Amino acid sequence: MAVELRFSDKPAGRPLAPRRGLLFKTLVAGLVLLGPVLNGLAEEPGRAAQELVAAYKVKLSELAEWCDRRELTAQVEETRAWPRPRDPNKTYVSVLPRRVGRPALPTDAPADLVEWDTRFARLRRDQSNSLFELARQSICRHRASLAFELVLAALGENPDNEPVRRLLGYQKFRGEWHTLYEVRKLRSGQVHDERFGWLPKSYVRRYGQGQRRSGNRWINAEEDARLHHGINSGWDVESEHYTIRTNAGIEAGVELGTKLERLYRVWKQLFVRFYASEAQLIALFDGRTRGRPVKLPRYKVVYFRDREDYNRSLRASMPGIAISIGVYVESTRRAYFFAGKDSDRRTLNHEATHQLFHESRPVAPNVGAKANFWIVEGIAMYMESLREEDGCYVLGGFDDLRMQAARFRLLKDDFYVPLEEFTGYGMEKIQSDPRIATLYSQAAGLTHFLIYFDAGRYRDALVAYLSAVYNGCADPAALSALTGVTYANLDKQYRRIMETAGGTQPKSRAKRKRDQV
Repeated sequence: MAVELRFSDKPAGRPLAPRRGLLFKTLVAGLVLLGPVLNGLAEEPGRAAQELVAAYKVKLSELAEWCDRRELTAQVEETRAWPRPRDPNKTYVSVLPRRVGRPALPTDAPADLVEWDTRFARLRRDQSNSLFELARQSICRHRASLAFELVLAALGENPDNEPVRRLLGYQKFRGEWHTLYEVRKLRSGQVHDERFGWLPKSYVRRYGQGQRRSGNRWINAEEDARLHHGINSGWDVESEHYTIRTNAGIEAGVELGTKLERLYRVWKQLFVRFYASEAQLIALFDGRTRGRPVKLPRYKVVYFRDREDYNRSLRASMPGIAISIGVYVESTRRAYFFAGKDSDRRTLNHEATHQLFHESRPVAPNVGAKANFWIVEGIAMYMESLREEDGCYVLGGFDDLRMQAARFRLLKDDFYVPLEEFTGYGMEKIQSDPRIATLYSQAAGLTHFLIYFDAGRYRDALVAYLSAVYNGCADPAALSALTGVTYANLDKQYRRIMETAGGTQPKSRAKRKRDQV
């Protein structure tokens, strides 16, 4: 699945990994002073990406003309339609095929069709390699967000690009792409069943017939359900990165694990600079971490059979639990959800995102308690939007309900708290405010703005800001310092992107400089 690329050639200053106290303030001050120099160094990968995409379109057009001369009508259309146009205010992550290799043409395919297939595949393969090489250069220039955008585009062109697959933790095994975890399972004689998860191969048929393994004996599914009726005696269902305690059934636990793994994989790619050091990231792109990936913890989730069981089990420790439909609790390091008709996909993504940010690395206690709490909720609301469309996992977009609400509040209600004030709001200030729903809408809108404005100019600064907030060392001025733009101008840019629903007019270099004042 191809991705249409749009790259900003004017990123914010280099986002340094924040540290506590005076050191962080010193780094931020240096960032502001060195911003113009660093911007100049970082412009090059963005320009190179634009040039690479433009040259690729020319080559595709030439191939389409070649097909036209040979009356390969379907191939003309396919070539001209590639890469598929994408909404620049959304993020697309290809759903990667498991099988290695491209589908083969019929053995009796005409010679012209075979030649087109060969040339089209070569163009895409070469483009994929070029995109990955540019991604490696971008990492060296501290453009992690651009680098991973290029990585995603490289896989869209060639899902079998081996260095890129390795970077994302995949390896070839028995003609398919698998993670190291999956390879270990397969080598041990297990297989993955969509209903029951990982099982010894000899168990799959019997599980499908309603039998269950309990210790050293086989029992029927009804007895197994009785044994696991209460949450304390529930099933422990494991996926690659999650352990799920559930009394909703094995199948329900496996289905939840699949959803959580999808969120995890997208989150891990988009926010790699949050949990990985710069040295780890450079090593990852150099291929020096093969077999030694950045190790992240196993996340724990409790999944109740229904809302009633969820409320009854959690009411004593969380008196207000009945108004929730899912929650992450930092003190227990667990996320809690329930199955059934009242469950909600967006809440699942939201609370699981809180868990990923809190547990993927050491963080400060009471994140956002004193200031900058809006981004803690804003980034979780952004991840709420994760869904699958046309062969891709998709995030963001002005058609998402959070963005519709944010635009309505700003443009119809004329509600907006200036960033200089908003960044000073801590958790209690926001959560006790009678305008809490409206403040959350603004937080969602601002997060989307920082991700997509001017083709992602502020993405790396956003991740640095998240790092500072979760480190507990970001004061209310941190976002302005990391973007190199005053809050007054960020306010103006936000209004502009909301008024145009993401549409922007090309700006002169002088205009860009004025925007950063």
